[in-house]
Amino acid sequence: MILELAKMIDHSLLHPTMTDQDLKDGCELARKYNVASVCIKPYAITSAVKWLEGSDVLVGTVIGFPHGNSAIKIKKVETSQACQDGAVEIDMVINIGKALQKDWDYIREEIREVLATTNEFGAVLKVIFENDFIPDDAIKIRLCEICSELKVGFVKTSTGYGMVKGKDGQYNYQGATQHDLKLMRKHSAPGVQVKAAGGIRTLDDLLQVRSWGVTRVGATATATILNDAYDRFGGDKPDAKLADNQELGY
Repeated sequence: MILELAKMIDHSLLHPTMTDQDLKDGCELARKYNVASVCIKPYAITSAVKWLEGSDVLVGTVIGFPHGNSAIKIKKVETSQACQDGAVEIDMVINIGKALQKDWDYIREEIREVLATTNEFGAVLKVIFENDFIPDDAIKIRLCEICSELKVGFVKTSTGYGMVKGKDGQYNYQGATQHDLKLMRKHSAPGVQVKAAGGIRTLDDLLQVRSWGVTRVGATATATILNDAYDRFGGDKPDAKLADNQELGY
């Protein structure tokens, strides 16, 4: 049970302030808890591959992150470089403005081109919608349909950095909501998995999204979540004197 839960987690190491030592510690934590992957800053992919050598924790990274505004050619170059450096999972942010204006030809081409690059290297593509910026369910549904047509690996809710300005002038985000996760699972092909990112910080959060058909989550509270799983389901906790970066990113 605990291994199944651990293998749902992509341990996020993306906050701008994280140092090389933070990233190394994060990879060590990921190894100790035997999670699915680390999602690490692109420049540190080669280091992460070395730090995780001998484990079955995968190395992933982000493309066009966090705002999705890079040109398609640049996203392809980013993807190619990431894969050459050793990343086997690629989380790409779509061009959100193009989605909001329903320029589906552009969105389809963007995803197709990046997917072709990941396929070339045998990597998995996760497509990030950034749902906090997309209030229209019809747009989210169309994105799921396009991703299903192209046969991407995952559709993903959020970057964890998609802050929306409220009427009070404060910035906040919802991240992975029940509404969006159920909608994305319903409107994606069975072969397309759903990744929840943003706000998954407890074991109960993880179990809840799992019940909705989510198979992967982006998280920084990895140790907290899995330590609680050991407490609840039994077993020896990893001997990891490492702190979560729960206050950072997702």
